[in-house]
Amino acid sequence: MSGNDPRGKDGAGEGPTPDDDLSARLKRLEMQIDRKRPAAASDPSSRQDRGQPSSLGVAMRLSTEFVAGVLAGGLLGWGCDRLLGTKPWGLIVLLVLGFAAGIYNVMRVSGFFPAADTKKGPPGS
Repeated sequence: MSGNDPRGKDGAGEGPTPDDDLSARLKRLEMQIDRKRPAAASDPSSRQDRGQPSSLGVAMRLSTEFVAGVLAGGLLGWGCDRLLGTKPWGLIVLLVLGFAAGIYNVMRVSGFFPAADTKKGPPGS
């Protein structure tokens, strides 16, 4: 020890030590944080419903649905042209159908069409 320690040689000083001051400040800070934590959790801007997808997720899904329809139509059209020898017509027709399927998928996913009732049983039951 350097001799500047107010506790003396045996560590039994009479005044508050820097460690006591630090502990008291730490306890006050913890109490302030605990008081403010419930208010921060009830902030309406925070997302509490984890079941809802983010806007970016919805945008990515919509764009993927559209692009997948167009690509599938184009690939099927190209394949039909190669197999059947109908050079541009299979690609043109199936690409347009793929475009329409992509638009239909985007409208279905976005909720434009009402959801189909899948809980119905077979007819006549």
